[in-house]
Amino acid sequence: MADKLWKGRFTEKTAKVVERFTASIDVDKRLYRFDIEGSIAHCRMLARTGIISEADGDSLVQGLNQIRREIDAASFQFDEQLEDIHMHIESRLFEIVGKVAQKLHTARSRNDQVALDVRMYLRDALAELIRRLGRLQRLLIELAKTHIDVLVPGYTHLQRAQPVLLAHHFMAYVEMFHRDSERMGECRVRTNVMPLGSAALAGTPFPIDRAYVAELLEFPALSANSLDAVSDRDFIIEFLSAAALCMMHLSRLSEEMILWSTAEFGFIELPDAFATGSSIMPQKKNPDVPELVRGKAGRVFGHLMALLTLMKALPLSYNRDLQEDKVALFDAVDTLGACIDVYIQLLPGIRIHAQRMEQAASTGYINATDLADYLVRQGLPFREAHHCVGQAVRLGLDRGKELHELSLAELQSCSPLVKEDVFDYLATRETVNRRTGPGGTARSAVLAAIQAAAQRLG
Repeated sequence: MADKLWKGRFTEKTAKVVERFTASIDVDKRLYRFDIEGSIAHCRMLARTGIISEADGDSLVQGLNQIRREIDAASFQFDEQLEDIHMHIESRLFEIVGKVAQKLHTARSRNDQVALDVRMYLRDALAELIRRLGRLQRLLIELAKTHIDVLVPGYTHLQRAQPVLLAHHFMAYVEMFHRDSERMGECRVRTNVMPLGSAALAGTPFPIDRAYVAELLEFPALSANSLDAVSDRDFIIEFLSAAALCMMHLSRLSEEMILWSTAEFGFIELPDAFATGSSIMPQKKNPDVPELVRGKAGRVFGHLMALLTLMKALPLSYNRDLQEDKVALFDAVDTLGACIDVYIQLLPGIRIHAQRMEQAASTGYINATDLADYLVRQGLPFREAHHCVGQAVRLGLDRGKELHELSLAELQSCSPLVKEDVFDYLATRETVNRRTGPGGTARSAVLAAIQAAAQRLG
């Protein structure tokens, strides 16, 4: 077993309980690929600048590549006494190449090393999440195209408000997930900054070439302040914020999948492969997948709050508290990715009950606003029109009729401005297709939104 890196200062061995308490290898071993890639670039720079010999650099690179192959093949031995992935790799490197392994850490600290690894990990994770969100948006666009003529009630306060196209409803989520993708892309820009070369906190006196390392690792920018570089976790918090927003959008979609699949709504049926039954009630078909997505949103929200709390009182620069950042980061990436993936698989199998939707879109006095608009077109101020339509709704409630089922005389009792053409004006599909402005629910406007979203996605 290799000695601790700091053995020269201490007279006692680290207590076993402390080794267990401080070990992070179970969490951070997933960073091995980035740690090795960063170490190889660091070695090449050290050799290029003459800080170590070319021969030593080549030996170190060969040893690091061997370690990567061992971990890839699951033949690498992990030990919590070695604390983290950095010490595991360095210890194994010593076994492979001997004392030259001790030169690997020249002009570098674990502080800037871990900051590098996490940034490399997150920039890759962000790119993958953006790709998955693109797939999710494309599926919603296809659903909108397929169901372009289906009507559904639009709701406010969970009360029927105005009819809309089902495609318009799907496209609302396309806009949400587009904003999520934009946020993650912007986060990736700020993540893609190379901290290596900051060393422990003050930089290094060695003549290193940070720009060369950044080129090897495909970083477009270098960190500007060594104190900030080793202690900055803003990029993780920014990601967790974007992830929390995305999970909130997925949770809203889940809530509608749950509501719409109930007997009370009956708008959709979830595919059997994405539902479960009851252990006691044979008739049950439970929307467990959307419910779990809805539940997991709180988990990601918690990670955001945990990291904000962790960072809020940390003095510059590095503090060991920062070891806790990776638990939140990794779980948020995994949770969000899994929720996106399950919806990519679930959405194509949803069965739409168009007739039930359209029936609901024609009842509940859902065309009341259109009747008010009709009266405005006849010259009545909107507030007066609103009052007249309120009276018409009350009349309909008393007589068990929808507005379009009232007779002309009954409607005229509420306002003499009503003419025979009012019934064409109140037809549900007509009320939808009059809303032709950009962002509206008219068929023409929704088709334009579909086309624009598809072009945006490339």
